[in-house]
Amino acid sequence: MKDNQSNQPAKFQTVEQVSAGGAAFRRTADGYEIAIISVVPSRRWQLPKGLIDQGETPEVAALREVREEAGIETELLAPVEKIEYWYVGENRGERVRFHKSVYFFLLAYRSGAVENHDTEVAEARWVKTAEAVQMLAFKSEKEVVEKAVKLLPEFSDKIS
Repeated sequence: MKDNQSNQPAKFQTVEQVSAGGAAFRRTADGYEIAIISVVPSRRWQLPKGLIDQGETPEVAALREVREEAGIETELLAPVEKIEYWYVGENRGERVRFHKSVYFFLLAYRSGAVENHDTEVAEARWVKTAEAVQMLAFKSEKEVVEKAVKLLPEFSDKIS
């Protein structure tokens, strides 16, 4: 996009966004499964995450977002990674450039059902970890899952 006056690239306002989410695991007879979601309208698979509300910590936001988007209650076990990326989108009717930071945490499933997700989610499901890495749309989230899987042995007694 060019600025018509100077033939320079148009400058977008930059908006900082901070989100939190989780890699929520449960144990099955065949190993571990992770909860992933498909969001409306894109239907791409991703980890549950969302904006941190005013006064919330990343840890509290991650637990809330996983509960809302994946329909499950979890326990926070450990931080996994903070990822950052840029994208262009709309903010109050204006095109802006977003700088997004997302804090991801390792979470242990405690209760609930993935069918109880909120309306912004088209589907939530449990999948094997290797399948999740194949299904997830974003490379950074695939890497979060791979790092979380490496942490699982340390917390195996807390994941049921």
